[in-house]
Amino acid sequence: MSASTTAPFGTWKSPLGGQRVAAGVKPLSAPRISGDSIFWLEGQPAEAGRVAAIRKTASGAPEVITPAPFNVRSRVHEYGGGAYAVDGNTVYFSNFADNLVYAQEPGGLPRALTGNSSHRHADFEFDAARHRLVAVREDYSVAGHEPATAVVSLPLDPAQPSTVLVSGFDFFAAPRLSPDGKQLAWLCWNHPLMPWNGTELWLGDVAADGALTNTRKIAGKSSESLCQPVWSPAGELFVVSDRTGWWNLYRLRDGALAAVTTMQAEFGQPLWVFGQSLYGFTGEQEIVAVCIEGAVSRLVRIDLSSGLLTTLASPFTDVRELRAAKGFVVVHAAAAHLPDQIVRIDVASGRQEVLAQATHEVPPSQYLSAPQSISFPSANGRVSYGFFYPPANGDYQAPAGELPPLIVTSHGGPTSMSTGSLRLAIQFWTSRGFAVLDVNYGGSTGYGRAYMDSLKGQWGIVDVEDCVAGAQYVAQRGLVDGQRMAIRGGSASGFTTLCALTFHRVFKAGASHFGVSDLAALDADTHKFESRYTSYLVAPPPQRDALYRERSPILHTDKLSCPMIFFQGLDDKVVPPAQSESMVAALRAHGIPVAYVPFEGEGHGFRRLENIQRSLEAELLFYATVFGFEQADKVEPIEISPPISRP
Repeated sequence: MSASTTAPFGTWKSPLGGQRVAAGVKPLSAPRISGDSIFWLEGQPAEAGRVAAIRKTASGAPEVITPAPFNVRSRVHEYGGGAYAVDGNTVYFSNFADNLVYAQEPGGLPRALTGNSSHRHADFEFDAARHRLVAVREDYSVAGHEPATAVVSLPLDPAQPSTVLVSGFDFFAAPRLSPDGKQLAWLCWNHPLMPWNGTELWLGDVAADGALTNTRKIAGKSSESLCQPVWSPAGELFVVSDRTGWWNLYRLRDGALAAVTTMQAEFGQPLWVFGQSLYGFTGEQEIVAVCIEGAVSRLVRIDLSSGLLTTLASPFTDVRELRAAKGFVVVHAAAAHLPDQIVRIDVASGRQEVLAQATHEVPPSQYLSAPQSISFPSANGRVSYGFFYPPANGDYQAPAGELPPLIVTSHGGPTSMSTGSLRLAIQFWTSRGFAVLDVNYGGSTGYGRAYMDSLKGQWGIVDVEDCVAGAQYVAQRGLVDGQRMAIRGGSASGFTTLCALTFHRVFKAGASHFGVSDLAALDADTHKFESRYTSYLVAPPPQRDALYRERSPILHTDKLSCPMIFFQGLDDKVVPPAQSESMVAALRAHGIPVAYVPFEGEGHGFRRLENIQRSLEAELLFYATVFGFEQADKVEPIEISPPISRP
């Protein structure tokens, strides 16, 4: 097809079909280095999506280490992470199905080190001197109570009992042994704090029998977030702190933290999952770190002897994890034109070796929209941020003078950030002639502590205002058609979406994927890690009760005025179907066109390929109907009731 083909925005035929996007990518995560081997975790689509540990030696091809049906995942804090550790070629891991910890030695089958499925473990640290693992444990053995969390010792001999090393806080993370095995550092915090609000760094001496003595607090308070403690090869403790308003690197000197970096940039990230690492030592006096500025990552080298910081060249703009060894790093990273990859980078030469890639079917560049990082004015004098994706399809051009429809989206978080890395779910829209604005609303990370804290007490207000302001900004600049703007989101982002449609009149259509509409119900169904999160996002009880009523869209359905489509798993326990169904009924009662697409057997998030495909195609058909254009794809129809009338 010639590039001169002229067709209205939204009607372009795309090589990114719903099935291809639904099939997604092969999940990659958690690189580790052990000797001359590099390990990582990789989803296995042909094996029901189980997560396996993969090993790549210096001279060999990648090989699967953990056999089926073992699934290397942890459920500590529900979000998991830190699900395995490596010593030599032996992998120690948490198995998702039974919560037991296993040892997988070369040439053998996994053997269980624990036997109690009510104990969940994560963030493993191998202690060679004492033949044990140190880990964070959640104990679910007492029904009806929040699980107790502790740092524990797990002997490699399953006949020996595990022991608690430290307890007394609601949460623990990142137990890290010094190189000589004589000291253990860890992080801890209490309700109602989240780890990005405030944590403490503690240190203990390890006695001959493995117990901890002389435990003492090193740093931290309720308004300081500490993360990623790391020991240098010489045994000096480093950590990331946001005490200046930005997550910078520090080292422990004479009992106090001394700054290594003092930038208005982030060297840390919110501790949603265990095992995070954004820096490491490539030499006695050299750190390679991920530096995040405006939600864009770069790699930097830090010479500790001189304090000099220089950029390490790489194509990546989104680095999720970094592990270091002498002379090289391994990163889990992506860019606007590159899918998720596990890559080994030689520090001196810059030579890169791609060890794994999430997908080998990257669409040709002519079908990819390059994100543009933008900032824009928002309510009350704030400045907000986002990534703008213009329509992109080399086979088409729009009629002269036509502006594209816009889809506004945002990350779930809400303490998180969107990046500009390649996502087929966005390219699905842009390759058909839609523009997309992915908003990093106030509350997002990657822009400093003050920006993150702008959402404190303002969830459902600031995030919504920023999405509205972003849409208005790109429309006023003539980049999109201000009369054809939609907003979409799922779960927490669905709450932002529903609030935008309920309390504002900017968008002409909306899509809620299992969106939160009832804040009180959300609290009732949450887990320990997030059980006090709304104290920060909205207000602590009892003040929050009135605010819940003010901000819950389910209580203000009379204010909804534009067509909407709802996607809902009928087995969803977090956002039960009744929430979506009540909103659907209210819209119909007010004569507003609405579509409802329920999925049997799906919970909070759709996992079946056919359902993901159906939701994409149905949403596209819905926008085509609302905005009045003929889409190129022939898909299963949807029922919109009452029907959308045309003049």
